Amino acid sequence: MKTKLIMSVLLLIVSTVAYSNDKTAPMLVEKQHFTTKNFTTVSGVTLSQVDVGWESYGTLNKAKDNVVLITHYFSGTSHAAGKYKADDALAGYWDALIGPGKAIDTNKYFVISSDTLVNANWHDPNVITTGPASTNPATGKPYGLDFPVVTITDFVEVQKRLLDSLGINKLHAVIGASMGSFQALEWAVRYPEQVERLVHVIGAATMDAWTVSALEKWAMPIRLDKNWQQGNYYNKERPLAGLTATLLNITQDAMHPLIYNASFPHFEVLDDDALQDIRTLPKVNQVLEARALAKAKLQDANHVLYLVRASQLFTAGRSANLTDALKKVQAKTLLLPATNDLLLRPENVRKMHSIMDELGKEVTISEIAGGWGHLDGLFSITPKAQQISEFLAN
Repeated sequence: MKTKLIMSVLLLIVSTVAYSNDKTAPMLVEKQHFTTKNFTTVSGVTLSQVDVGWESYGTLNKAKDNVVLITHYFSGTSHAAGKYKADDALAGYWDALIGPGKAIDTNKYFVISSDTLVNANWHDPNVITTGPASTNPATGKPYGLDFPVVTITDFVEVQKRLLDSLGINKLHAVIGASMGSFQALEWAVRYPEQVERLVHVIGAATMDAWTVSALEKWAMPIRLDKNWQQGNYYNKERPLAGLTATLLNITQDAMHPLIYNASFPHFEVLDDDALQDIRTLPKVNQVLEARALAKAKLQDANHVLYLVRASQLFTAGRSANLTDALKKVQAKTLLLPATNDLLLRPENVRKMHSIMDELGKEVTISEIAGGWGHLDGLFSITPKAQQISEFLAN
């Protein structure tokens, strides 16, 4: 792999887009705005208004039964494919899969994706979301930590309201990667009669103690930043140092050492500047910190904390018994864990497959090979394109 390509992709690890080899003319898309009133969260708090952005690709047929819902990953957005402008540097993160004649063929399917509640990328002009940085209509100030804790179920319920507003009550498929897989599975458990197919990529069916603890490592630097101020930093100096450290943790956890090390082909462990002054970071850390800081400027620290908590609380159907939850799934299911995933480990999805198989569900598992680790679900997904296409067609 070319060094320049590896370095450019690393820069985008916590971004909302991913590299695509497709050289055809871009599919142009438009971000749209959905508003819903009086939304009550799982935690029991009613928000007077919720706003999310969404975009779509392809055409909704007359029967409204050709819908494929894409649910996005932790640091992602609704921008799953195409470009907003022809000269955008990069297309949506799954552009290699979504488009005319591609695995998720927009000549056949109406593909739709929305920004989640508490989307991390609050300062991205192409993101619309409601969360701690939004104005609380009761006070005229940002919610901060007065915003209620939200769950993966809440993300799904907002998506359902969006689909209801479009007159859509049947999903040909729901497809999501990482945190998106949580949402996709929640759809299949919560609304089994509406979901015909489920594609669950680099995901999990429930959190375990190890993963909940690992995710807290993402939250901790924000909480320790002196500028965080218990979430009350709006109109003040932002906790960028803590958020930058969080993004460094996310990047390293999402990547396998194989690609991580390959991204620094000229790395030398002997570093004279670092030897002379403890305040001087090793050169590799200086490069990574600069990239993480650039991304941190597009995100909101509180939103990241809320996404961490939503992920920590995830279990399919909000059930204490995973088997009972998976009994509800009626969708034909394709599980695509990544063999080298060190974040959401494949053995958890293998267990999910075993349970579903014992329950007599129509389920297939096919592991993604690659050297990216968790990120194989974005960067090594193309070899699964034919399988996904056939799965959607049958």
